[in-house]
Amino acid sequence: MTDRIVHCRKLGKDLPGLAKPPYRNDLGKRIYEEISKEAWDEWLKHSVRFVNTYCGPGSKYDLTTAAGQEFMFKQAAIFFGFEAGDEAQTAFTPRADQPAHEAGHKDDDKSGEK
Repeated sequence: MTDRIVHCRKLGKDLPGLAKPPYRNDLGKRIYEEISKEAWDEWLKHSVRFVNTYCGPGSKYDLTTAAGQEFMFKQAAIFFGFEAGDEAQTAFTPRADQPAHEAGHKDDDKSGEK
């Protein structure tokens, strides 16, 4: 089976898309239609910052609630450029030897820790 190609809104080029919408809502439909698998994988890695900062035990949001899910949908919409605005601040701090614009990309954890 051939990969479905989309013109990725986030990365600005034609790339393989997702196999199915990631969410059962309008945002999921837009991501499926306009976002590549590569950009989606970047979001999955990037989204951990929000989960760790806002969704852990005793935190502001619980991802099993509507409010927690809406918070993450909003961050995804901003990340992919569907909504204007700034992402929520996180507790993430880039390594001192890594430029901030490279933080959170594929090669940022070479320590082997999981």
